[in-house]
Amino acid sequence: MNTIARKTVYPDTRKWTGRWIGTGRKMCAPSKTVVPSPWFRKSFDWCPDGKPVTAFLCGLGWHELYVNGRKADSRVLTPTVSLYEKRVGYLEYDLTPLLQAGRNCVVVWLGNGWYNCHATSTWTLDTAPWRDWPKLLCDIVVGDQVIAASDESWRWHESPITFDSLLNGEKYDARKEIAGFADPFFDDRDWSYAVYAMPAGGIPVLEDALPCEVCRSYAPVEVRQISGNEYTFDFGTNLTGWCELEVSGNPGDELQLTYAERVRDNGTIDQTEIAGALLKPGEKFQMDYYFCRGGGVEKYHPRFTYHGFRYVRIQFWSEQVEIHRIEARFVHSALPEAGQFSSSSPVLNQLQKMTRQSYLSNFTGIPTDCPHREKLGWTNDAQLAAETGLWNFDGLESYRHFLRMASDAQRACGQLPAVVPSGGWGFNEFSGPINDNIFFEICWNAYLFRGETGMIEEFYDTMALLLEYYASMARNQLIPFGLGDWAPWSCFDLGPSELTSSGYYYQMLCRMVRFAHLLGRAEDAVHYQRTAGLVRHAFQEKYHAGYLPEHGTLTALAAMLYFDLAIDSEATFAELLERIRRVEHKAFFGILGAKFIPRVLAEGGAVDDAYRILTQEQCPGWGYWVKCGATTLWEQWNGTASRNHIMFGDVSAWCYRYLGGIAPQWDGAGFQQFQLKPCFPNSLTSFQAEYRSCRGRIRSEWKRCGSRIECRFEVPDTSVAELSLPGRDLTMLSGGIHEFTVVEES
Repeated sequence: MNTIARKTVYPDTRKWTGRWIGTGRKMCAPSKTVVPSPWFRKSFDWCPDGKPVTAFLCGLGWHELYVNGRKADSRVLTPTVSLYEKRVGYLEYDLTPLLQAGRNCVVVWLGNGWYNCHATSTWTLDTAPWRDWPKLLCDIVVGDQVIAASDESWRWHESPITFDSLLNGEKYDARKEIAGFADPFFDDRDWSYAVYAMPAGGIPVLEDALPCEVCRSYAPVEVRQISGNEYTFDFGTNLTGWCELEVSGNPGDELQLTYAERVRDNGTIDQTEIAGALLKPGEKFQMDYYFCRGGGVEKYHPRFTYHGFRYVRIQFWSEQVEIHRIEARFVHSALPEAGQFSSSSPVLNQLQKMTRQSYLSNFTGIPTDCPHREKLGWTNDAQLAAETGLWNFDGLESYRHFLRMASDAQRACGQLPAVVPSGGWGFNEFSGPINDNIFFEICWNAYLFRGETGMIEEFYDTMALLLEYYASMARNQLIPFGLGDWAPWSCFDLGPSELTSSGYYYQMLCRMVRFAHLLGRAEDAVHYQRTAGLVRHAFQEKYHAGYLPEHGTLTALAAMLYFDLAIDSEATFAELLERIRRVEHKAFFGILGAKFIPRVLAEGGAVDDAYRILTQEQCPGWGYWVKCGATTLWEQWNGTASRNHIMFGDVSAWCYRYLGGIAPQWDGAGFQQFQLKPCFPNSLTSFQAEYRSCRGRIRSEWKRCGSRIECRFEVPDTSVAELSLPGRDLTMLSGGIHEFTVVEES
C-alpha cells in the first residue's frame, strides 16, 4: 500500500465581507486576567423587499445574538467547541421575523467558553495555543448583498457578566445592566469602538453539530435550610446545565450558588470527589454569583458556563434577599429521539433511565466524560457509548463534528490525542487503540444504522494514517500501550493493556478491510487483510489457552472472544462462564469488560448469566448503583469520583440487541435487512423495544404467559427482517406486524 498523503478538507467556501473584531485587548501570553464579558452592537437600516435576511455569525468562545432586544433563537453554548487552530464554527440566523422596517440593531454577547479557558487544570486548556480574548466575525446579508458586517464601526461595552469560566462558573452584577442596550435607537455614543482582531486561526465553517438547548426543567424535590441564609436544593436527579432564579433584594446583595453531585449527611454541599485534584488552591469550582439590581423581582441564569449537579447550595448574607423561584435547567445537545425500551424489571428500567440521563448530560455539543470535573471529549468514553447513543438518539451529525475535530488534532505521524479538543495534553498520556477506535466505531455504525458511506470516505485517510502509526509502534505485531480495562473493581482486574489494545488494533484492521472494499480500494483491502492476519497470529502465539488460567482476567477472556482471537473459543467461553459464576456474577472488571462480557455471554447462549450481571444488586455491579438510588451512571463501582459518567453505558445497547434482538447487518445496511433474535432470560417476564430507523419504526416485544412466550414484531415496509426464535426455522419477515408464540421447554 502506498504511503498516505493525508489531505484535510474544509468544504466551506463562504467569502466573508466582515473582519474579526474584538475589544482591543492583547494576550501576549496565556493570561489569567479575568475581564467582563463584552457586548458588541451594530445598527442598520432595512427596507422589506420579500428577501430573507440572514446573519452569518461566529462569536468565540460562546455567543448569544440579540435582535431589536430579543434573543435570536433558543440555542445556547454556541458555537460548539472545535480545534480552533484548524476550524471555527459559524451559525446562520434567520433575522427576517425579528426585524422591522427602518432602523434595526443586533447585539452579540460574547463569553470565553472553550476558546479562552483560563481555569488552571490538569488538561492544559489554559495553555492551549489558540487561546485569546473573545472576538467575532459577522455578515448580515439580504439576498446576495451584505448590508452590515463586522468592522470598526461596531461599538462595544462591558456587560453585567463580570467573570465567566468553563470550569469555575459565572459572576453577574445586575447593577451593571443597561436598559435598552439592544434597542435600535439606544444611544451608544459612550460605548467604545471595536478594534480589528487577529483571526481565530482556523477556517470558518458552518456549524455541523446539533445545537445545545435548554431541553427540560426540574423543580426542587427537597429544600434543606442549613443555616439562617444557607439552603441546599435537591432536584432529584443528576443533570447538566444551570439554575434559573427569581429573586429580590437590595442593590448589591450577593447570592452564591454552588453546584455538586452529592451532599453530606448534614445537607451541606460536597464537591470533594469532582474538584479536588484538578484546580489550583483558591480557585472556585462550579460556582455562580449574582448581585441584585434592587427594585423588584429579578430573573437570572448563567449564559457562558454550565455545571454537572443534582444539588445546589445558595448562600446570601442580607435579610432582604428573598428567593421566589428556583428551577434546574437541563442543557444538552438537542438530539432527536430514536429509541426506547421498557421491561418487567424495575432495575433494568432504572438502568435505562440512568444511561439516557448520563448520555445526554455528557453531550453538550460533543460527547464528554463528565459534565463537571473535566468536561473533556475523552475518545474512549465516546467510543464505548456510541452504539448506546445511536439506539436512543439520532446524534450522527454531532459525532461527525467530533470526528472532524479529532482528525484536525492528528499529528503528521498519525498519532491521536486521548481527548479532543487537546491543548497539547493527551498524546503521550492514556492514548492508544481503545481511544482511537472512535473513528472506526462511528464510521462502522453510521453505515450499519444509516447505510451511510460519507463518514467512511471523509475519515478514511485519517484511519489509514493511524494504522500506519500503529504498525510503526507495534512490537511483534502487537500494541504495547493503551489505557486498558479502566476503572475496574481492583487493580488486579485491570489485566494486560497489550491484550485489549491489540484486540482493538485487530478489529480496526478487519473493519478497514470492509471500508476499503466499500470504497473500491481493493489494493488497500489486501494490505489490511494481510496485516490483520499477522496480528492474529502474533496474538494467538502469545495469548494462548495455557496463558489464561494463570494471568487472564474476566476482561482478557472476554476480549479474546469479542475480537474473535481465541484459539479454542469453546474452552475460552467455558472458562469465562465458570469464573463469572464463581464470583456470583459480580462485575469484577472495568469499562472494557462492561462491554465485552455481557455481549460475549449472550452470543454464547448464556443470556441468563449476562442478565444477572446487569441486574444483581451487590457491589460491584450496575444493580448496586440502582440500589443506592443513583440517577446517572457512576465512574467507579463503589461511587467514588464522578457520579455522572457514560463509560459503563453499553448496558442500554445490550438490551436493544439481545433482549429486543434487533441488530443491523452489514449486508443490508441502513436496516434494509436486519436481524430479529430476541433472548428470553428466565427471570424477565416481558420486554418491549422500539427503534425509529431511517426506514421506519421497528418494534420488538414479548411477554411470558405460563410456558409460552408471546412475541410481536413490527418491520418497516421497505425492510426485511431475519427472524430467529427457539424451536423455529429461520423466517424472513416483510414489512408489517407479525406475531409468534414460543413454547418453552419444561
